[in-house]
Amino acid sequence: QVQLVESGGGLVQAGDSLRLSCAASGRRFSSGTMGWFRQAPGKEREFVSAINWRTYYADSVKGRFTISIDNAGTTMYLQMNSLKSEDTAVYYCAAAADYGIVVVRSSLYEYWGRGTQVTVSS
Repeated sequence: QVQLVESGGGLVQAGDSLRLSCAASGRRFSSGTMGWFRQAPGKEREFVSAINWRTYYADSVKGRFTISIDNAGTTMYLQMNSLKSEDTAVYYCAAAADYGIVVVRSSLYEYWGRGTQVTVSS
């Protein structure tokens, strides 16, 4: 059984940094796709970043967030710098067995974590 568990969320001030982690158990995703999505109150879930053979970023986080994955393909990270109040959301880890998916489409990811709250105060 595949499980994804996020950690690293919290309450920070604008301009601070946080690093989110997503630990996968049950399989490795070194040849698949892993990604981060977020959902703010009253808004739809949106794509943040993804990684397979390359990295992808939403325009809103480009230059501030960095996604990475360990060599084993079991732990993914999201380094978030220069955080803004609009980054406040629940952040979800997602994974897909295929590396060729359209990474911004949440429906193409088979596995999801339960989310971790990130709150940025201004």
